Amino acid sequence: MNIRLLGSAAAEGFPAIFCRCKHCEKAKRLGGKNIRTRTSALIDDNLKIDFPPDTFMHVLRAGDAISEFEHLIVTHTHHDHFYPEDIRMRTPNFAKNYGDVLNIYGNERVVQRCNDIFENESESFNIIPFQSFTTYEVGGKLITPLPADHKPDENSFIYFIEKNGETCLYGHDSGVYPEETFNWLSKRVLDVAIMDCTNGLKDEKTIHMNIEAVKEMKTKFVKMGMLHEKSKVVATHFSHNSGLLHNDLESLLVPFGIDVAYDGMEIKI
Repeated sequence: MNIRLLGSAAAEGFPAIFCRCKHCEKAKRLGGKNIRTRTSALIDDNLKIDFPPDTFMHVLRAGDAISEFEHLIVTHTHHDHFYPEDIRMRTPNFAKNYGDVLNIYGNERVVQRCNDIFENESESFNIIPFQSFTTYEVGGKLITPLPADHKPDENSFIYFIEKNGETCLYGHDSGVYPEETFNWLSKRVLDVAIMDCTNGLKDEKTIHMNIEAVKEMKTKFVKMGMLHEKSKVVATHFSHNSGLLHNDLESLLVPFGIDVAYDGMEIKI
């Protein structure tokens, strides 16, 4: 399994679009891994997780190949994870030779948004509802949606992804996982765990996690035998409000065996 992290920022991006705080200004000066677009990932080229408004930038930066996916799974409907107006650009009025019908999977709010936005273009999309703790075959992978601690008015998901015995937890946006989610995960072994770290050093572990929560979750995974010696734990979805640039995050996380995501990062299992 090959995982490409196309973006690694929270909703406002880093530097944030209109922000002039010292952290955003420093990120602009330093560039490189400090420039973060809204979070999304591509798995084995045929499966995309989330569709943020920065998807156009991701294609410009990484090449046309990342727009050739056949399957899109959505975590929740916050705009930085699901911007279906741009998915319309894949229909005949806007694009030529773009491939087959796109399969989109998500909770009931995702399905409703798709039905509303694609009302006149339904022939270009298959919209498939997901249910928690149900495993689906999607693009040669087994996908299990798990409840997240995030958006109270909808069934926000994190995802357990498996292919030929290789496993990945795509674990954001979420605070510390609900007990039912952790109980389900405790019976699995993770090759890669990608977790939310929006809150940085702030003392907040609900809706989004902070650095301490990521460290605690890794410790819990180890104690439960959910990680092996080659497992990777990756923190992502960073906000400029944390005040932490890439090197700052590395100094706080890498000593604990936690990698810091950046735009374009590739993880191979």
